[in-house]
Amino acid sequence: MIVVFGSINVDLVTAVPRLPGPGETVKGPGYRTFPGGKGANQALAARRAGASVAMVGAVGDDGFRAEALSLLDAAGVDLSGVAAADAPTGIALIAVDERAENQIVVASGANALADPAGVASRIGAGDWLLLQFEVPDAAVLAAAEAAKRAGARVILNAAPAGPVPTALAALLDVLIVNEHEAAEVAASAGLPDEPKAFAAAWAARTGGACVVTLGAEGAFAASGGETVSVAPPAVTVVDTTAAGDGFVGAFAAALDRGASLADALLDGVAAGSLAVEAAGAQPSLPGADAIRARAAGLKATR
Repeated sequence: MIVVFGSINVDLVTAVPRLPGPGETVKGPGYRTFPGGKGANQALAARRAGASVAMVGAVGDDGFRAEALSLLDAAGVDLSGVAAADAPTGIALIAVDERAENQIVVASGANALADPAGVASRIGAGDWLLLQFEVPDAAVLAAAEAAKRAGARVILNAAPAGPVPTALAALLDVLIVNEHEAAEVAASAGLPDEPKAFAAAWAARTGGACVVTLGAEGAFAASGGETVSVAPPAVTVVDTTAAGDGFVGAFAAALDRGASLADALLDGVAAGSLAVEAAGAQPSLPGADAIRARAAGLKATR
């Protein structure tokens, strides 16, 4: 099973001709709302990829609550660990330009009150805990500590970008970052900032695996002195918002069913490439059959 401790939001998405610069206003024709939040997105991605998933987090007692949880509930994610907090449900304001690039501002709301105590009662030996940085750092560390006490394994997607505290790094089995996040972690850890060199150096230092997603170049992983890379297929990009979360959820689901690092990387790249072909974060996350079909056409290079 995968337990996800993280953020739950509603995304307000508008299409714009180009992303605004500092102090600039750019008009969009309207907006749409979608369930979102990196924690919720990754929980749904893992569930659609075939894993049993429990979500631990917080939402407000407000009008956004039902929408924030709607697709998780419909997919069969265990929501018993989602608490009602004395704060508004988190929201993300997302602008998507004509090249399908995005700009995101997150208002944490109830996510700032997410309680890691819910992890301990839901995780057991052999399970996976999936973490991100959209809830407080202290809560992320406490959740990882609870998972390790239970004999579970820990994946951190260090997003939004920021340093990984030494105490947290020591608890990780897998670190997942994109190129920008890799540079942020590398700078704070005194490691090389070139993505592949960073992954190898992190794996050598910590003894865990490190995965770097490379956008249009696919993904690269290092573990135990070995490396593997997967190039993505050619796709028509509609919206990149869920690419990273789709990758992380499918990758975690593959590990949960006992797949090798290479096979998990194939599933992750397949899911990420499928997610960019549709609009909205959670609505674009693919199912297991689509992931397997696309992964079958990809190749892992060692």
